[in-house]
Amino acid sequence: MAVQPEGTPCWADAMFSDLEGAKSFYGDVLGWTFAEASTEFGNYTEAYANGKAVAAVVPPMPGQEGQSQWCLYFAARDAAATAARIRDNGGEVLMQPMQVGDFGTMCLARDPGGVVFGVWQAGTHEGFDTTAEPGAYTWAEVFTREPAKSDAFFPAVFSYTQKEMEDEAMDFRIYDLGDRSVLGRMKMTDDFPPEVQPYINVYFAVEDCDDAVAKATKIGGVLRFGPMDTPFGRFAALSDPQGANFSVIDTTRTEGDMPKLTDVS
Repeated sequence: MAVQPEGTPCWADAMFSDLEGAKSFYGDVLGWTFAEASTEFGNYTEAYANGKAVAAVVPPMPGQEGQSQWCLYFAARDAAATAARIRDNGGEVLMQPMQVGDFGTMCLARDPGGVVFGVWQAGTHEGFDTTAEPGAYTWAEVFTREPAKSDAFFPAVFSYTQKEMEDEAMDFRIYDLGDRSVLGRMKMTDDFPPEVQPYINVYFAVEDCDDAVAKATKIGGVLRFGPMDTPFGRFAALSDPQGANFSVIDTTRTEGDMPKLTDVS
């Protein structure tokens, strides 16, 4: 895939204390295979779906041990300029732009509401080889307790426009790049325990949602929500055995009418 427009979700990775356990879990649930670990880059290990790069897993660096979590990266033309916009709009740069060999330049940041994300300026590594296929990234949503902060921050950094879902039961927006929807934003309700930090929930496509849930829960995953039919597909929210949250979705199985969306000026 070619380099994506700035602000497009372009890559996902996660740190796992038990790297082999993570490879076994996601191999079973999503059908991933894995490259040889890159010892030059901290045993960074790419994951493949049908031979195409879709994500990566990596052991934590010393001092970074903790609960695992998926990190979504957004494409940037100039990571340093993006980092400056992050700071200018109230975000925090957790890791300054750093060149990763000839693969590209990465940066880690946090929005004003506490949501951690990555920035990727592509070199030879342009990001996902494929999306929206079984085993591959297909969608993501910012889960935050302070939606107004995210709604001000992300469009300022990445030039998104916004649409609001007309639903009294939830506070949900969609961020668009041009005519393409690239990211959702969900307000965390009191259903989320207070210890759950704001995060970006990454969705991976599967051929059968119920089958993926059964595989995940059989080998130590925890079902958090669903499976549920929606106009976008049948999905479920899970945590893997090391605590990383993610969702699976079968986009071929849809039910109900698409929600009404209102442009936000």
